[in-house]
Amino acid sequence: MSDIIAAKARLRAKAIERRNGLAAELRRAAAERVASIGLSFASPPARAVVSGFMAIGSELDPYPLLVRLSGEGHRLALPVIAGKGRPLTFRSWSPGEPLVTRSWGIREPLAGAAEVEPDILIVPLLAFDARGFRLGYGAGYYDRTLKRLRATKPILAIGLAYEEQEVEAVPHHEWDERLDWVLTPAGARRAS
Repeated sequence: MSDIIAAKARLRAKAIERRNGLAAELRRAAAERVASIGLSFASPPARAVVSGFMAIGSELDPYPLLVRLSGEGHRLALPVIAGKGRPLTFRSWSPGEPLVTRSWGIREPLAGAAEVEPDILIVPLLAFDARGFRLGYGAGYYDRTLKRLRATKPILAIGLAYEEQEVEAVPHHEWDERLDWVLTPAGARRAS
């Protein structure tokens, strides 16, 4: 096992423990706070296609933010796992529409929902640093997806996190894609 892989595994375990230790009330308040901030800091184009995600476990829940973005006229999408080692695809979704639970408990739009290409990705994470590196669960889906999308058009990647998830430095490989912004309940920060 390489040093970077081992460092990521250690940080991943610590990050999950730290996030799981956050009180449920703090997590609920954090979701409402990021929704109140919105995405105006990123100057999204009108009717941008914004991909969110459905929170799993103690992840910061983007649902209130997605409801706000839908109300502002943005089109929403959720990621779909297309297969191991492949980039994510995205299907159109609106708050209240049914979802199906797939691998790892990930909730996705129904198979008949239209496939779309997002302009902005709101990305889950376990840890982040000031440079925009994020630590995910280790499967590389968002790295492959961001690489594919960034090769075809400008795309914004916004990590959604609690302040407690910030670390001094996320160990990373050369293929790890950076976030453009991180949105926490304390506000938005551009990656340096």
